Amino acid sequence: MAETLNQRKIDFRIISPFLPTEEEPWRGRVTQVPSVPFLLYRYYRIGLPPICQLEKALDEFKPDLIQVSAPTPISFYGQNYAFRHNLPSVVGYHTHFVDYFPYYGLGWAVNAGWSYMKWFHNQSHATFAPTPGAVSTLISKGFNGVQLWSRGIDRHKFSPSYRDNNWRLIHGLRKIPLFLFVGRLVAEKNLSELVEAAKILRQKGYQFKLGFAGEGPYFKTLKEKFPNDLFFGFIKGDELSKVYASSDLFVFPSTTETFGNVVLEAFASGLPVVGAKKGGSADLIQHQKNGLLAAPFDGVDLARQIEWILNNPQKTKSLRQKALETAEHYNWSSINGRLIANYKNLIENHPVEKIELVLPTPHSKKQRKSPIIQAHKLG
Repeated sequence: MAETLNQRKIDFRIISPFLPTEEEPWRGRVTQVPSVPFLLYRYYRIGLPPICQLEKALDEFKPDLIQVSAPTPISFYGQNYAFRHNLPSVVGYHTHFVDYFPYYGLGWAVNAGWSYMKWFHNQSHATFAPTPGAVSTLISKGFNGVQLWSRGIDRHKFSPSYRDNNWRLIHGLRKIPLFLFVGRLVAEKNLSELVEAAKILRQKGYQFKLGFAGEGPYFKTLKEKFPNDLFFGFIKGDELSKVYASSDLFVFPSTTETFGNVVLEAFASGLPVVGAKKGGSADLIQHQKNGLLAAPFDGVDLARQIEWILNNPQKTKSLRQKALETAEHYNWSSINGRLIANYKNLIENHPVEKIELVLPTPHSKKQRKSPIIQAHKLG
Protein backbone atom coordinates (compact mmCIF):
# COMPACT_ATOMS: atom_id res chain seq x y z
CA MET A 1 0.00 0.00 0.00
CA ALA A 2 2.85 2.36 0.89
CA GLU A 3 4.43 1.74 -2.52
CA THR A 4 1.15 2.56 -4.28
CA LEU A 5 0.70 5.80 -2.35
CA ASN A 6 4.31 6.74 -2.96
CA GLN A 7 4.04 6.08 -6.70
CA ARG A 8 0.89 8.22 -6.89
CA LYS A 9 2.58 11.04 -4.96
CA ILE A 10 0.04 10.83 -2.15
CA ASP A 11 1.53 11.70 1.21
CA PHE A 12 1.00 9.42 4.20
CA ARG A 13 2.34 8.48 7.62
CA ILE A 14 2.66 5.05 9.17
CA ILE A 15 2.86 4.54 12.93
CA SER A 16 3.98 1.02 13.74
CA PRO A 17 6.09 -1.20 16.01
CA PHE A 18 8.22 -2.02 12.95
CA LEU A 19 10.39 -0.10 10.52
CA PRO A 20 10.74 -1.03 6.83
CA THR A 21 14.13 -1.83 5.34
CA GLU A 22 16.45 1.07 4.65
CA GLU A 23 16.00 0.52 0.93
CA GLU A 24 12.35 1.56 1.02
CA PRO A 25 11.99 5.13 -0.31
CA TRP A 26 9.14 5.84 2.14
CA ARG A 27 11.02 4.72 5.27
CA GLY A 28 11.17 8.32 6.49
CA ARG A 29 7.38 8.42 6.75
CA VAL A 30 7.31 5.66 9.36
CA THR A 31 7.32 6.39 13.09
CA GLN A 32 8.34 3.42 15.21
CA VAL A 33 6.61 3.14 18.58
CA PRO A 34 7.39 1.01 21.66
CA SER A 35 5.82 -2.43 21.71
CA VAL A 36 5.38 -5.60 23.73
CA PRO A 37 5.09 -9.18 22.44
CA PHE A 38 1.66 -10.70 21.92
CA LEU A 39 0.93 -13.29 24.62
CA LEU A 40 -0.03 -16.17 22.31
CA TYR A 41 2.62 -15.59 19.67
CA ARG A 42 5.65 -13.50 20.60
CA TYR A 43 6.53 -12.69 16.98
CA TYR A 44 3.59 -10.27 16.96
CA ARG A 45 4.32 -6.93 18.58
CA ILE A 46 1.57 -4.84 20.19
CA GLY A 47 2.19 -1.13 19.64
CA LEU A 48 2.00 1.26 22.60
CA PRO A 49 1.22 4.91 21.81
CA PRO A 50 3.62 7.64 23.03
CA ILE A 51 0.69 10.05 23.11
CA CYS A 52 2.49 13.39 23.32
CA GLN A 53 4.80 12.48 20.44
CA LEU A 54 1.95 11.22 18.26
CA GLU A 55 -0.32 14.19 19.00
CA LYS A 56 2.37 16.57 17.82
CA ALA A 57 3.20 14.50 14.72
CA LEU A 58 -0.41 14.06 13.62
CA ASP A 59 -1.39 17.65 14.36
CA GLU A 60 1.45 18.80 12.10
CA PHE A 61 0.53 16.30 9.39
CA LYS A 62 -3.21 17.06 9.46
CA PRO A 63 -4.49 13.72 8.11
CA ASP A 64 -7.84 13.43 6.36
CA LEU A 65 -8.36 9.76 7.22
CA ILE A 66 -7.03 7.36 9.83
CA GLN A 67 -6.63 3.62 9.23
CA VAL A 68 -5.97 1.14 12.02
CA SER A 69 -5.22 -2.55 11.85
CA ALA A 70 -5.92 -4.50 15.03
CA PRO A 71 -7.60 -4.03 18.44
CA THR A 72 -4.45 -2.86 20.22
CA PRO A 73 -3.63 0.29 22.25
CA ILE A 74 -2.08 2.08 19.27
CA SER A 75 -5.24 1.46 17.25
CA PHE A 76 -7.47 2.70 20.07
CA TYR A 77 -5.41 5.88 20.09
CA GLY A 78 -5.83 6.22 16.32
CA GLN A 79 -9.59 5.82 16.51
CA ASN A 80 -9.76 8.29 19.38
CA TYR A 81 -7.69 10.83 17.45
CA ALA A 82 -10.04 10.50 14.49
CA PHE A 83 -13.08 10.96 16.75
CA ARG A 84 -11.64 14.03 18.47
CA HIS A 85 -10.75 15.66 15.14
CA ASN A 86 -13.95 14.62 13.36
CA LEU A 87 -12.10 12.48 10.80
CA PRO A 88 -13.26 9.26 9.13
CA SER A 89 -11.48 6.18 10.42
CA VAL A 90 -11.31 2.71 8.89
CA VAL A 91 -10.02 -0.69 9.96
CA GLY A 92 -8.05 -3.14 7.86
CA TYR A 93 -9.12 -6.68 8.75
CA HIS A 94 -6.08 -8.92 8.34
CA THR A 95 -6.32 -11.84 10.75
CA HIS A 96 -9.02 -14.16 12.09
CA PHE A 97 -7.66 -13.77 15.62
CA VAL A 98 -10.70 -15.42 17.18
CA ASP A 99 -10.20 -18.55 15.09
CA TYR A 100 -6.85 -19.00 16.85
CA PHE A 101 -8.47 -19.36 20.27
CA PRO A 102 -9.28 -23.11 20.14
CA TYR A 103 -5.65 -23.90 19.23
CA TYR A 104 -4.52 -22.33 22.52
CA GLY A 105 -7.15 -23.83 24.81
CA LEU A 106 -9.40 -20.77 24.63
CA GLY A 107 -12.33 -22.24 22.73
CA TRP A 108 -14.63 -21.13 25.53
CA ALA A 109 -13.83 -17.48 24.68
CA VAL A 110 -14.77 -17.55 20.99
CA ASN A 111 -18.15 -15.81 21.33
CA ALA A 112 -16.71 -13.14 23.60
CA GLY A 113 -13.82 -12.69 21.18
CA TRP A 114 -16.14 -12.02 18.25
CA SER A 115 -18.17 -9.58 20.35
CA TYR A 116 -15.00 -7.70 21.22
CA MET A 117 -13.84 -7.61 17.58
CA LYS A 118 -17.26 -6.38 16.43
CA TRP A 119 -17.22 -3.63 19.05
CA PHE A 120 -13.73 -2.51 17.99
CA HIS A 121 -14.43 -2.49 14.26
CA ASN A 122 -17.77 -0.74 14.64
CA GLN A 123 -16.02 2.22 16.30
CA SER A 124 -14.79 3.11 12.80
CA HIS A 125 -16.71 4.04 9.68
CA ALA A 126 -15.67 1.06 7.53
CA THR A 127 -13.85 -2.27 7.68
CA PHE A 128 -11.83 -3.51 4.71
CA ALA A 129 -11.61 -7.32 4.46
CA PRO A 130 -9.48 -9.19 1.90
CA THR A 131 -11.82 -11.78 0.36
CA PRO A 132 -15.54 -12.12 -0.40
CA GLY A 133 -15.65 -14.93 2.15
CA ALA A 134 -14.18 -12.73 4.87
CA VAL A 135 -16.59 -9.93 3.95
CA SER A 136 -19.55 -12.31 4.29
CA THR A 137 -18.28 -13.67 7.60
CA LEU A 138 -17.89 -10.22 9.13
CA ILE A 139 -21.29 -9.04 7.92
CA SER A 140 -22.89 -12.17 9.42
CA LYS A 141 -21.18 -11.33 12.73
CA GLY A 142 -22.72 -7.86 12.77
CA PHE A 143 -19.77 -5.78 11.55
CA ASN A 144 -20.86 -2.52 9.89
CA GLY A 145 -19.60 -0.95 6.66
CA VAL A 146 -17.62 -3.98 5.48
CA GLN A 147 -15.97 -3.56 2.08
CA LEU A 148 -13.54 -5.58 -0.01
CA TRP A 149 -9.83 -4.78 -0.15
CA SER A 150 -8.12 -7.68 -1.87
CA ARG A 151 -4.39 -8.45 -2.03
CA GLY A 152 -2.01 -8.37 -4.96
CA ILE A 153 1.21 -9.96 -6.15
CA ASP A 154 4.43 -8.59 -7.62
CA ARG A 155 5.01 -10.77 -10.68
CA HIS A 156 8.66 -9.70 -10.79
CA LYS A 157 9.30 -11.16 -7.34
CA PHE A 158 7.49 -14.46 -7.87
CA SER A 159 7.84 -16.29 -11.17
CA PRO A 160 8.64 -19.75 -12.62
CA SER A 161 11.82 -18.14 -13.99
CA TYR A 162 13.35 -18.52 -10.51
CA ARG A 163 13.34 -22.32 -10.80
CA ASP A 164 16.86 -23.65 -10.17
CA ASN A 165 17.62 -27.26 -11.07
CA ASN A 166 21.09 -27.07 -9.53
CA TRP A 167 19.43 -26.08 -6.25
CA ARG A 168 17.23 -29.16 -6.56
CA LEU A 169 20.25 -31.39 -7.13
CA ILE A 170 22.02 -29.93 -4.10
CA HIS A 171 19.00 -30.82 -1.96
CA GLY A 172 18.85 -34.37 -3.31
CA LEU A 173 15.63 -33.95 -5.20
CA ARG A 174 16.51 -34.90 -8.78
CA LYS A 175 13.15 -36.34 -9.94
CA ILE A 176 11.66 -36.51 -6.47
CA PRO A 177 8.74 -34.04 -6.13
CA LEU A 178 9.00 -31.34 -3.49
CA PHE A 179 5.84 -30.32 -1.61
CA LEU A 180 6.27 -26.87 -0.10
CA PHE A 181 4.70 -25.12 2.88
CA VAL A 182 5.48 -21.44 3.54
CA GLY A 183 4.33 -19.68 6.68
CA ARG A 184 4.59 -19.58 10.44
CA LEU A 185 5.11 -23.04 11.91
CA VAL A 186 2.23 -22.87 14.38
CA ALA A 187 -0.70 -25.08 15.31
CA GLU A 188 -3.32 -22.79 13.77
CA LYS A 189 -1.88 -23.43 10.31
CA ASN A 190 -3.34 -26.97 10.68
CA LEU A 191 0.05 -28.57 10.24
CA SER A 192 -1.16 -31.68 12.08
CA GLU A 193 -3.30 -32.47 9.00
CA LEU A 194 -0.20 -32.19 6.80
CA VAL A 195 1.64 -34.56 9.13
CA GLU A 196 -1.20 -37.07 8.85
CA ALA A 197 -1.42 -36.74 5.06
CA ALA A 198 2.33 -37.24 4.57
CA LYS A 199 2.25 -40.35 6.77
CA ILE A 200 -0.63 -41.84 4.75
CA LEU A 201 1.07 -41.20 1.41
CA ARG A 202 4.40 -42.63 2.52
CA GLN A 203 2.72 -45.72 3.87
CA LYS A 204 1.31 -46.17 0.36
CA GLY A 205 4.82 -46.03 -1.07
CA TYR A 206 4.86 -42.55 -2.61
CA GLN A 207 8.25 -40.86 -2.67
CA PHE A 208 8.45 -37.10 -2.13
CA LYS A 209 10.11 -34.49 0.03
CA LEU A 210 8.40 -31.93 2.21
CA GLY A 211 9.86 -28.43 2.40
CA PHE A 212 9.07 -25.92 5.16
CA ALA A 213 9.94 -22.22 4.83
CA GLY A 214 9.23 -20.45 8.07
CA GLU A 215 9.80 -20.53 11.81
CA GLY A 216 7.64 -21.11 14.85
CA PRO A 217 6.95 -23.29 17.88
CA TYR A 218 5.72 -26.22 15.75
CA PHE A 219 9.21 -26.61 14.24
CA LYS A 220 10.34 -29.10 16.87
CA THR A 221 7.34 -31.37 16.27
CA LEU A 222 7.81 -31.27 12.51
CA LYS A 223 11.54 -31.95 12.74
CA GLU A 224 10.93 -34.98 14.93
CA LYS A 225 8.35 -36.39 12.52
CA PHE A 226 10.23 -35.47 9.32
CA PRO A 227 13.96 -35.77 10.10
CA ASN A 228 14.84 -36.36 6.44
CA ASP A 229 12.80 -33.54 4.95
CA LEU A 230 13.85 -29.95 4.25
CA PHE A 231 13.62 -27.02 6.65
CA PHE A 232 14.69 -23.70 5.17
CA GLY A 233 13.94 -21.46 8.15
CA PHE A 234 12.82 -17.88 7.62
CA ILE A 235 13.81 -16.81 4.11
CA LYS A 236 12.87 -13.87 1.91
CA GLY A 237 13.78 -12.12 -1.32
CA ASP A 238 15.30 -14.10 -4.19
CA GLU A 239 15.91 -17.11 -1.95
CA LEU A 240 12.20 -17.41 -1.19
CA SER A 241 11.34 -16.92 -4.86
CA LYS A 242 13.75 -19.73 -5.79
CA VAL A 243 12.30 -22.12 -3.21
CA TYR A 244 8.78 -21.51 -4.51
CA ALA A 245 9.65 -21.94 -8.19
CA SER A 246 11.88 -24.96 -7.55
CA SER A 247 9.08 -26.86 -5.80
CA ASP A 248 6.41 -28.99 -7.47
CA LEU A 249 3.32 -28.45 -5.32
CA PHE A 250 2.24 -26.01 -2.62
CA VAL A 251 0.37 -27.61 0.29
CA PHE A 252 -1.46 -25.25 2.62
CA PRO A 253 -4.00 -26.86 5.00
CA SER A 254 -4.61 -23.69 7.06
CA THR A 255 -8.26 -22.87 7.76
CA THR A 256 -7.62 -19.58 9.59
CA GLU A 257 -6.43 -17.39 6.69
CA THR A 258 -8.27 -14.20 5.80
CA PHE A 259 -6.64 -14.24 2.35
CA GLY A 260 -3.66 -16.54 1.97
CA ASN A 261 -0.87 -14.39 0.51
CA VAL A 262 1.36 -17.44 0.21
CA VAL A 263 -1.22 -19.14 -2.02
CA LEU A 264 -1.01 -16.21 -4.42
CA GLU A 265 2.80 -16.31 -4.30
CA ALA A 266 2.67 -20.02 -5.15
CA PHE A 267 0.32 -19.36 -8.07
CA ALA A 268 2.65 -16.68 -9.43
CA SER A 269 5.53 -19.17 -9.15
CA GLY A 270 3.65 -21.66 -11.30
CA LEU A 271 2.62 -24.03 -8.54
CA PRO A 272 -0.77 -25.67 -8.16
CA VAL A 273 -2.03 -25.54 -4.60
CA VAL A 274 -3.73 -28.08 -2.40
CA GLY A 275 -5.52 -26.16 0.33
CA ALA A 276 -8.42 -26.35 2.76
CA LYS A 277 -11.98 -25.60 1.73
CA LYS A 278 -12.29 -23.02 4.50
CA GLY A 279 -10.92 -19.54 5.03
CA GLY A 280 -9.25 -17.22 2.55
CA SER A 281 -7.57 -19.98 0.55
CA ALA A 282 -10.95 -21.29 -0.53
CA ASP A 283 -11.64 -17.93 -2.20
CA LEU A 284 -8.46 -18.23 -4.27
CA ILE A 285 -8.32 -21.93 -5.14
CA GLN A 286 -10.71 -23.18 -7.81
CA HIS A 287 -11.02 -26.93 -7.41
CA GLN A 288 -9.42 -28.84 -10.30
CA LYS A 289 -8.73 -25.56 -12.15
CA ASN A 290 -5.75 -23.95 -10.41
CA GLY A 291 -5.50 -26.39 -7.52
CA LEU A 292 -7.44 -28.74 -5.28
CA LEU A 293 -9.49 -28.20 -2.15
CA ALA A 294 -9.53 -30.69 0.71
CA ALA A 295 -12.11 -30.95 3.45
CA PRO A 296 -11.01 -28.76 6.40
CA PHE A 297 -9.42 -30.46 9.43
CA ASP A 298 -9.17 -33.71 7.43
CA GLY A 299 -5.70 -35.17 6.90
CA VAL A 300 -7.13 -38.18 5.06
CA ASP A 301 -8.80 -36.01 2.41
CA LEU A 302 -5.70 -33.82 2.20
CA ALA A 303 -3.72 -36.97 1.36
CA ARG A 304 -6.36 -37.93 -1.22
CA GLN A 305 -6.01 -34.59 -3.03
CA ILE A 306 -2.20 -34.73 -3.04
CA GLU A 307 -2.40 -38.30 -4.36
CA TRP A 308 -4.52 -37.04 -7.27
CA ILE A 309 -1.71 -34.63 -8.14
CA LEU A 310 0.85 -37.43 -8.05
CA ASN A 311 -1.25 -39.69 -10.28
CA ASN A 312 -2.27 -37.07 -12.86
CA PRO A 313 0.87 -35.34 -14.19
CA GLN A 314 -0.76 -34.15 -17.44
CA LYS A 315 -3.75 -32.61 -15.67
CA THR A 316 -1.37 -31.06 -13.16
CA LYS A 317 0.28 -29.16 -16.02
CA SER A 318 -3.08 -27.56 -16.72
CA LEU A 319 -3.39 -26.61 -13.04
CA ARG A 320 0.01 -24.90 -13.26
CA GLN A 321 -1.08 -22.81 -16.22
CA LYS A 322 -4.33 -21.82 -14.56
CA ALA A 323 -2.43 -20.91 -11.39
CA LEU A 324 -0.28 -18.47 -13.37
CA GLU A 325 -3.37 -17.01 -15.04
CA THR A 326 -5.03 -16.54 -11.64
CA ALA A 327 -2.06 -14.57 -10.33
CA GLU A 328 -2.31 -12.17 -13.26
CA HIS A 329 -5.69 -10.92 -11.99
CA TYR A 330 -4.25 -9.72 -8.68
CA ASN A 331 -2.58 -6.47 -9.63
CA TRP A 332 -1.61 -4.25 -6.70
CA SER A 333 -2.05 -0.99 -8.58
CA SER A 334 -5.68 -1.64 -9.53
CA ILE A 335 -6.55 -3.24 -6.17
CA ASN A 336 -5.13 -0.34 -4.17
CA GLY A 337 -6.59 2.13 -6.65
CA ARG A 338 -10.06 0.91 -5.71
CA LEU A 339 -9.17 1.24 -2.04
CA ILE A 340 -8.04 4.84 -2.55
CA ALA A 341 -11.33 5.55 -4.34
CA ASN A 342 -13.15 4.20 -1.29
CA TYR A 343 -11.07 6.47 0.95
CA LYS A 344 -12.03 9.43 -1.22
CA ASN A 345 -15.70 8.53 -0.96
CA LEU A 346 -15.51 8.29 2.83
CA ILE A 347 -13.76 11.64 3.08
CA GLU A 348 -16.15 13.43 0.75
CA ASN A 349 -19.23 12.06 2.52
CA HIS A 350 -17.97 12.57 6.05
CA PRO A 351 -20.06 15.24 7.82
CA VAL A 352 -17.36 17.91 7.96
CA GLU A 353 -16.56 20.97 5.90
CA LYS A 354 -16.35 20.05 2.20
CA ILE A 355 -12.82 19.25 1.08
CA GLU A 356 -11.92 19.40 -2.58
CA LEU A 357 -9.73 16.54 -3.73
CA VAL A 358 -6.63 17.90 -5.46
CA LEU A 359 -4.28 15.34 -6.94
CA PRO A 360 -0.93 16.30 -8.48
CA THR A 361 -0.82 16.67 -12.25
CA PRO A 362 1.45 14.35 -14.26
CA HIS A 363 3.80 17.31 -14.81
CA SER A 364 4.02 18.30 -11.17
CA LYS A 365 7.63 18.36 -10.00
CA LYS A 366 6.88 18.88 -6.34
CA GLN A 367 5.14 16.24 -4.27
CA ARG A 368 1.90 17.56 -2.81
CA LYS A 369 -0.37 16.28 -0.12
CA SER A 370 -3.79 14.97 -1.15
CA PRO A 371 -6.85 14.99 1.07
CA ILE A 372 -6.94 11.20 1.02
CA ILE A 373 -3.78 11.05 3.06
CA GLN A 374 -3.81 8.72 6.01
CA ALA A 375 -1.76 8.12 9.06
CA HIS A 376 -1.74 4.69 7.51
CA LYS A 377 -2.10 1.59 9.69
CA LEU A 378 -1.77 2.75 13.24
CA GLY A 379 -0.83 -0.57 14.85
